Amino acid sequence: MKFRFLPQETNFFDLFAKQADYAVDAASSFKKIVMAGLHDEKSLTEMHDVEHLGDEVAHDIFERLNKTFITPFDREDIHSLAKELDDIIDMLYTITNHLRVYNIRGVDKNLVEFASVIEESVQSVAKAVKGLRNMKNAKTVLEACVEINRLENVGDSMRDSVVANLFETSKDPIFVIKWKETYQDAETVLDICEDVAHIVASIILKQA
Repeated sequence: MKFRFLPQETNFFDLFAKQADYAVDAASSFKKIVMAGLHDEKSLTEMHDVEHLGDEVAHDIFERLNKTFITPFDREDIHSLAKELDDIIDMLYTITNHLRVYNIRGVDKNLVEFASVIEESVQSVAKAVKGLRNMKNAKTVLEACVEINRLENVGDSMRDSVVANLFETSKDPIFVIKWKETYQDAETVLDICEDVAHIVASIILKQA
């Protein structure tokens, strides 16, 4: 079965591509922020701007979904994919906000490593989502999904390692709470990316 093509005014593929690009922008901005160790109001504003743009696209998808009779794939999958892509951006904004609220200063090598893995994962998410436009891309899309799953496993191991080290080396409970939550949130971004991969893989299998 091939995808049903939609009129230009209801082209969900274009909207998903735009949403994926905003997710990549957010991941790139997050990496720059943690590498610079500048968790200030300016950084938060920049992330909020991307988050706002992502929200606008998600809302546009939801509105069009309610008004469109023929869709390129299952309506539930369209809704879920848009929601999860939006959640990636939202979570990156949330972490940036927490860094400012917690007044965390300086560069943390563990968070930098998380940011690098997140950027790789979100880039693979964008590759997978954009590949949905054409079923000829199915092999490439599924390979991107496998990479996203691999990076989520990397994130799990990183989180367990850094949190264990945190409990062993820090005597300050507030410090531990701040960083444990930060690392957990970073790993959650990778969990959401994996959720996107599962949705995309399911769409491919349904359309095969």
